[in-house]
Amino acid sequence: MQRLNRYLAWTALIAAALVGVLRATSLRWWQVPLNDPELAASIAPSLAGGDWILLWNLTRPKLGDLVVCPDPDDPTNVVMGRIAAEAQSEVIINGQEVTINGAAPDIEYNCTERMFSVTDPDSLQEVELYCDMESLGGNLHMRGYGTTKKALRKYKKKVESGRIFLLSDNRLHPFDSRHFGTLDRHSCRERVFFRLVSKDGFFDAASRFSAVR
Repeated sequence: MQRLNRYLAWTALIAAALVGVLRATSLRWWQVPLNDPELAASIAPSLAGGDWILLWNLTRPKLGDLVVCPDPDDPTNVVMGRIAAEAQSEVIINGQEVTINGAAPDIEYNCTERMFSVTDPDSLQEVELYCDMESLGGNLHMRGYGTTKKALRKYKKKVESGRIFLLSDNRLHPFDSRHFGTLDRHSCRERVFFRLVSKDGFFDAASRFSAVR
């Protein structure tokens, strides 16, 4: 028994040291803000407000990755979105439809749950949206869209040198580079890659321990 206790103690110590090294060099865990309905709506259905997620910063995020970046207007806050375009690319958004350099991302209709609900950041009412899968930069991820007549102005932008364009996964309630502008490529270093638990904790089985693409 003494030998077993010693083994468990050493195992726990090594695991704690490994987590400490990883946290210091390449990852951190972070909770999506609960008090920001605009941000929470924009990242649905991939994530939700209150989710505890893991962020990876050892390698440079690539096209299609969901990232967390400093807010260019307030470095104490963050913005989140998917890298949809890099320098010299042209982005055109017409309503909920997006084209990058004249081509629309491929769409597949195979979300596990075809419908999901989100809090409209304007009315603070629950609304139902549709989910499908979009391929952006070779990354197949969930996309949310709706059938309401909410006005979304047409947008066109050529991304400047050294900048990136972030796009919201929720196309009906976006908060992305149309609002805060393109971002310095080097300022966006943290990629979302894993959800630990939702705001409802461990017993929310549908949302715990899941990869985020």
